[in-house]
Amino acid sequence: MIFPVDAFHGFSYVLLSLRARGAQDFTARVIPMRSKEIIVDPQLIIVAGREKSLLRRHPWIFSGAVATVKGRPVSGQTVDVLGQNGQWLARASFSPKSQIMGRVWTFDAGEAIDGDFFLRRILQSVGRRKDFENASNALRLVHSESDGLPGLILDRYAGVLVFQLLTAGMEFWRDAIVGALRNLFPEDAILERSDVDVRAKEGLAARTVVVHGRIPEQVGIHENGVKYLVDVQGGHKTGFYLDQRDSRLAVARASGGREVLNCFSYTGGFGLAALGGGAAHVTQLDASAPALDLAERNREANGFAPGSMDTVCGDAFQILRDWHREKRTFDLIVLDPPKFVDSKASLNRACRGYKDINLSALRLLNPGGRLFTFSCSGLMEDSLFQKIVSDAALDAGRTGRIIYRLTQAGDHPVSLAFPEGAYLKGLEVLVD
Repeated sequence: MIFPVDAFHGFSYVLLSLRARGAQDFTARVIPMRSKEIIVDPQLIIVAGREKSLLRRHPWIFSGAVATVKGRPVSGQTVDVLGQNGQWLARASFSPKSQIMGRVWTFDAGEAIDGDFFLRRILQSVGRRKDFENASNALRLVHSESDGLPGLILDRYAGVLVFQLLTAGMEFWRDAIVGALRNLFPEDAILERSDVDVRAKEGLAARTVVVHGRIPEQVGIHENGVKYLVDVQGGHKTGFYLDQRDSRLAVARASGGREVLNCFSYTGGFGLAALGGGAAHVTQLDASAPALDLAERNREANGFAPGSMDTVCGDAFQILRDWHREKRTFDLIVLDPPKFVDSKASLNRACRGYKDINLSALRLLNPGGRLFTFSCSGLMEDSLFQKIVSDAALDAGRTGRIIYRLTQAGDHPVSLAFPEGAYLKGLEVLVD
């Protein structure tokens, strides 16, 4: 059948419906026209020489690597990715408003992108988390590109699922994602927290909505023997910093009998872990009074003595400088600040911020003390972060030794082909 060009583009919904029913023999072919061809399956044609990253199975296709877009795909639609010689390279989602124009779904030419694809990928990702279930009933079940589902974050807090759709491709397949979650976790409540700034880069509005069931005001979880109440509807990220699970355990193991300061404490995660590890006393410091109120509720939930923990609300940079003048000291300090780096343009400013806060903390540590210091920005390279902490120690007149390097927990994996998935870095420093 021959379609007029303009009329053909009005039938995109028919083609998508046919594809969903498995009509691959139709949707994979080219429809002949009198003087040119209309491609039913849209295509991205890659600039010569720029296909090398795809051959290494890196999942991102930057707009500058795209020579031609064929077939007028809509935002989020699946496109085939071809080299200049016609070689099929991948199947990806299309995002016309992002610098990352394509995100690869599959490198298998025989794998269709449909509801079964997402059900299968989520099931596989959940299966990879079995080894972490003993540590906690709160886990990241899908970690975006590193689990073969670019743009999908899925966390489970006890019986509550919280997901984020970060890309145009995931937004396009939202109904399939929700259907897969209902299928795999029929008893769980489901909350969508697609409220992150990165969606704007994809041309998407923020959205927070209860998808299924009842979402409690706080969800109770446990982690390595410590209880936490989590605000999944209004808290940071999806409610809790699940990526710091292993580092909280490291802090607990180092805290016995120590005076501990937890800076940027949020709802008290590191400080409560320290109390669970036998800390003599913990000070929780954060700029959010509601977060500190929840930290206090978490202390009560664990049965830790009222005098074992103080909360201080204010600016950590200023308070640490004040405490240095007052000659206050601690045996162990945790620095887990928010992301200082959100673009390459902000890197220099972020370096100054990291040096300032580490300098102040090092001045407060007793000899033989421990500094746990972190950066959660993927743009901050490990070597640069170490140099910043080293320069801070030099200015503070202290010497230190890295005894452990820390990173995101294992349920936040890093694909070998996607090093950008490694974003969290930390140092445990023994300070003389």
